[in-house]
Amino acid sequence: MTDTSAAPAGTPVSGVSGDDKYLRILSTSDLAGIEISLADVVETVESAYRTLHTGLSDNPRKLTVKPEDGHSVSYAMLGRDGSRNVVAIKTSYKHGLDKGREEQHYYTALTLYDDNTGLPVAMMDCSRIGSLRTPAVSALLARECAAPGARSALVIGTGTQGRLALPFLLTTIPSLDRLMVYGTHPEGITAVREQLRAHFPDRDVEIVTDVRDAAADAHIVVATAGAHTPAAVEAGWLKPGALSVLVGHGLAPSTLHRADRVIATSEAQMHVTGTDMADADGKFPAVDAEFPAVIAGITAGRFSGTERIFAYNSGLVVTDIALGHRFAQLALAQGLGTEVPLWQ
Repeated sequence: MTDTSAAPAGTPVSGVSGDDKYLRILSTSDLAGIEISLADVVETVESAYRTLHTGLSDNPRKLTVKPEDGHSVSYAMLGRDGSRNVVAIKTSYKHGLDKGREEQHYYTALTLYDDNTGLPVAMMDCSRIGSLRTPAVSALLARECAAPGARSALVIGTGTQGRLALPFLLTTIPSLDRLMVYGTHPEGITAVREQLRAHFPDRDVEIVTDVRDAAADAHIVVATAGAHTPAAVEAGWLKPGALSVLVGHGLAPSTLHRADRVIATSEAQMHVTGTDMADADGKFPAVDAEFPAVIAGITAGRFSGTERIFAYNSGLVVTDIALGHRFAQLALAQGLGTEVPLWQ
């Protein structure tokens, strides 16, 4: 096996990870200790969208299985990053959707293969990657689709995706001066504050209890809450020019169906994972643009300052691959991980 403990920072992952007998495992604790800036995450995710738009990457529609009673859901995602020449498979399994957050179980893993050498790169816990990738995409959507001069943002939800939403928004739109959060879990609200101060020590967040009034004052609304949230922002509550970004729950279907412009990271995936936003006949309005084309400058995120825009943020596996590859690069440079003789 190749000894990676002395690999300098920036060493490419390709050809470094091992051989055809061993698989390097990067655990939750391995990844937790890796320092990466929010700007680095945003740049990595943005590059994945640009490569996808050029046609160099492949991002097939995700596969989904779930029981009739809806107590669990599982996804399988296969993709290829053409700029990194990396193929990867991501799996995601969540159990206990009919229960409270404390009773739920969630497992997600990403396995990367080097498409130049044909060798495995690493298998890693994907939870931190997802917790960074998703708010980074929301922040990019905000950068491209928010009205000019947007100054206020409301985040609905204080779970994994809500806790870094504001720091990432400030990374792409530093001019935001009113930051609001709506949540029903005290520990989540505390975590939101802690994450914001960790990245922006001079900033604080306003905790709101009336989501309707807060939404009416927000230029950007990012809904990250779980399925049991009481929040359901209606289209009529939003000001002209508002951008609403759906990650989890917290927006009513009217914000989609009455939007002046609809942007989706993937229209196909919105139809798979966003079924609760369909109308009474199970239909969706047409998507005006997919986000890779917006990032590439082929179309604009918005055409006027008064358009109410709905953006659907569904994770694309190419963004997980890009960020997972970046983490693997940093981990290998530090000699992290455990090599398992999987194929012996």
